[in-house]
Amino acid sequence: MEPITTTKAPAAIGPYSQAIRVGDLLFTSGQIALKPDGSDELLRAGIQEQSRQVLTNLTAILEEAGGGLANVVKTTIYLVNMEDFAVVNGIYEEFFQDHKPARSTVAVKELPKGALIEIEAIAKL
Repeated sequence: MEPITTTKAPAAIGPYSQAIRVGDLLFTSGQIALKPDGSDELLRAGIQEQSRQVLTNLTAILEEAGGGLANVVKTTIYLVNMEDFAVVNGIYEEFFQDHKPARSTVAVKELPKGALIEIEAIAKL
C-alpha cells in the first residue's frame, strides 16, 4: 500500500490519506469543496461551485497518482439534498465527458464542515 498526497488538493482533515494505491488500484478518500490551501469559503457557496471544486480535487489526486478521470471505474457521490441531483449530474458530465464509470449516489443527512456534496473514487491506473 502506498499513500498518495498532493498539495494540489486539500490535505486530509482527519487521520486518513487523500488516497491509497494498492497495486494498480487507487482508492481516494471522499473530497469536499475545500480548496488546496484548506480554505473553506466554497462551503458557503452553492452546489455548482462545490461540485466543481470536489471534482477538481479528485482530478488533482488522480493526476498525482499518474492517472486521471479516464481511469476512474467507480464513484460514490454523497448529497445532502437529492434535489441537487440533476445539477450535479450536469457538472459531473462536464468533467467526465464521454467516460461513464459505475456510480452510486447516496442521500445523507449531513457532511463534514457543512458541505453539500462529497465524492470518492476508485481508479485503475
